Amino acid sequence: MALALSEEQLVKLNKKDILQLLLESMAQEKELRSQLAVLTDELKRTNQQMQVILEKWNLAQANRFGRSSEKMGYDTGTCQQLELAVMYAECFNEAEATVNETPPDEPDMEEVTVTAHKRKKHAGKREEDLKDLPHAEPVISTLTEEELLEQLGPGYRQLKDEVYQRLEFHPSSFEVKEYHICVYVSADGKKFAKAKRPQADLFRNSIATPSLLAGILNYKYVNALPVHRLAQDFKRSEVNISPQVMCNWVIKSSEIYFSLVYDWMKDVLLKQPVVQADETTLKVNRDGRKAGSSSYMWVYITGEHDDSGKKIVLYDYCRTRSTEHLREFLSSYKGILVSDGYQSYHTFSKEQSLTSAGCWTHCRRRFVNAIKAAQKDLPEEALKNSIAYQALARISAIYKLDGSWKERTSEYRMEHRQRILKPLVDEYFDWVKEQIKTCNVLPKSETGEGLSYSINQEKYLRAFLDNRDIPIDNSACERAIRPFCVGRKNWNVIDTVEGAQASAIVYSIAETAKANNLKPYQYFEYLLTELPERISRKKDSTFSLDDLMPWSPKLPMSCRKIK
Repeated sequence: MALALSEEQLVKLNKKDILQLLLESMAQEKELRSQLAVLTDELKRTNQQMQVILEKWNLAQANRFGRSSEKMGYDTGTCQQLELAVMYAECFNEAEATVNETPPDEPDMEEVTVTAHKRKKHAGKREEDLKDLPHAEPVISTLTEEELLEQLGPGYRQLKDEVYQRLEFHPSSFEVKEYHICVYVSADGKKFAKAKRPQADLFRNSIATPSLLAGILNYKYVNALPVHRLAQDFKRSEVNISPQVMCNWVIKSSEIYFSLVYDWMKDVLLKQPVVQADETTLKVNRDGRKAGSSSYMWVYITGEHDDSGKKIVLYDYCRTRSTEHLREFLSSYKGILVSDGYQSYHTFSKEQSLTSAGCWTHCRRRFVNAIKAAQKDLPEEALKNSIAYQALARISAIYKLDGSWKERTSEYRMEHRQRILKPLVDEYFDWVKEQIKTCNVLPKSETGEGLSYSINQEKYLRAFLDNRDIPIDNSACERAIRPFCVGRKNWNVIDTVEGAQASAIVYSIAETAKANNLKPYQYFEYLLTELPERISRKKDSTFSLDDLMPWSPKLPMSCRKIK
């Protein structure tokens, strides 16, 4: 570093010393400029990191205290601002788009003019709601002869009764049912005969019955009540059944009975044209790994647009999230696989030559997060001009149109997807590529990751345009896995691998029953009544479980949900 010299010292310097001093000063300036550039880059990176951290913090606060909905409202002005001519013409001028369709029936004047505060329940609604419930013997209240004579005098006559209904509730009740099986012996005492048992036992020397076990399954797998709480509830009714015994019943029933139904449903699922898949984590205490290791519960469902009438939800426990699990479960599948952007799904689809379809909900979610995180920091006008908001407006238009055709025929949906949605999807991806080129978006920000996700998953996000049976997203599968996630919050961990496998099977039957409008408790009870008899005929060539499937028209009416 050059020394600081006074004027007198500088005058005494010769030409060579001055030149040396100048060179040292230039070198010092170059070093300082280099250090300044490094510090500037470091400050820029720090600012970017702070922006990402602040966005994550705002998002965490919004997720904790704000609304969880990902829905977004938008209007015609937004679309004009975005200059989406095709979207405007098709999405917001539906009269022109549907001019050649059969006009719907017009509503009556009363349906048009009645406002919310004027609406009244129609006569007989209460009776209609209660008609299919069990009815007790009527309670009849009368007056004595003396009371009638005192109040009305002689010559009175009886009119039509005043009738009203009230709904009684009886908490879980128990009764011991004792069976007497008659035993006979011949006169000489050498031959014996015994009457047939009215129903097969579920487990040898066990007090478990179809109704009791169905109740336990319904409490745990439908109502998400942990077994230890159920045991406490039973104890308050003076019934002592330990959680260990209940868990043992669940595991044994899954292995002996429900696994047959599960395998039968799996065979049907793998023949469907579209299968949707997702997975979530869980903890299993004793699975041979160190404490805290994550396991996975996978879920597979029939396609959301499947019109076969066979709605199936299958859970499958696995220790890992690897592609090997997909290879094992879907080894014989030849249809279309709908999933999120997890690479294992795409890897497996390439191996099996399957069509792999993506999820627009996952594409939209990053932009929703960006809006949630920025809402407190940006004014409304600036928010609407943001890249995230513009992306959401485009995606919302695509959703709005495709959702309006949900109840239409497959042919109608396919034709309109190609004619109306394809230009919107093309415009969206062209716009995303333009934003990545021209806009300075932080790659690690929610908006940056949303743009990157759109580009990386473009092939899979476009798949729904070319097949009428592919849903626009994988939300139906996420909804199917939600009951397991609710239960997981209550019991936190599963103790053993056998328990995890049993839970996967029972959850599958419960959720498939619900998807087919059955009452889970009644369906569990029916299966546990029928299956012990069927197992003895399992090796028979005529063995079939078709009539026990949740979609079977042969199921008793007691299993069906009142619509």
